Amino acid sequence: MKEGGKMAKMPVLFIGHGSPMNAVENNVFSAKWISLADILPRPRAILAISAHWYTDGTRIATSISPNMIYDMYGFPQELYAVQYPVKGSPQLAECTQAMITKNVSIDNTWGIDHGTWSVLCRMYPKADIPVYQLSIDKNASGAEQLQIGRDIAGLRSRGVLIFASGNVVHNLGMVNWNMSDGYAWADEFDGYIKEKTAAKDYAAVVDYKKAGQCAENAFLTPDHFYPLLVAIGAVEKTDSLTVFNNACTLGSLSMTSYLWEDTVG
Repeated sequence: MKEGGKMAKMPVLFIGHGSPMNAVENNVFSAKWISLADILPRPRAILAISAHWYTDGTRIATSISPNMIYDMYGFPQELYAVQYPVKGSPQLAECTQAMITKNVSIDNTWGIDHGTWSVLCRMYPKADIPVYQLSIDKNASGAEQLQIGRDIAGLRSRGVLIFASGNVVHNLGMVNWNMSDGYAWADEFDGYIKEKTAAKDYAAVVDYKKAGQCAENAFLTPDHFYPLLVAIGAVEKTDSLTVFNNACTLGSLSMTSYLWEDTVG
């Protein structure tokens, strides 16, 4: 809270979440997630836009007790033992639904998936901040994803942290578990998106194929890329940008993450 009881405008986050094992492993990426809670204003609630809820049409969850979704396979048992029993926020979810100019369906068949909980369990381990999810519409264009972000930008003044989770580079077919860094093409595409985002050339981010040949390998489907566009849509001209976890890993995953913070209010 600010002086006089006025709510601080919440930041916008895009997190490169990478392997779900980051939920239980201590590394440079998870260490940064842990430190974020100390530098961000405490949210009233968190709106999560996860790459892992990729749907026909846009959907929003209004459940007060969202399910925890273990949407990953073949990992150690300790990962499936992680619990993150957050409450939802039906009122804010319905408010968000009304703000979005395209049709949004209520859907409580999903829940909190690992694109959300694998990061938030490190940022806010007490699970004491309400979380509700908004899906990524697989049929919407990049420009439409950006517009959704614009539609929901007003949530920031209501104490809601807009938390988008995906990966700028996400090609599981080319993952190399023996690589700690990224392939040259992965670094090139990641660098293109970073450069255009920092320059506020958002049209070039939407039109990511302008990056050239490297864009062809960056991802096969845009499910992990589109959350970045929603996040960018919620950014205002006066926001300052911090880039962190600035790296590719396992050959074909980008962990690069973006934090936009209000510099005026």
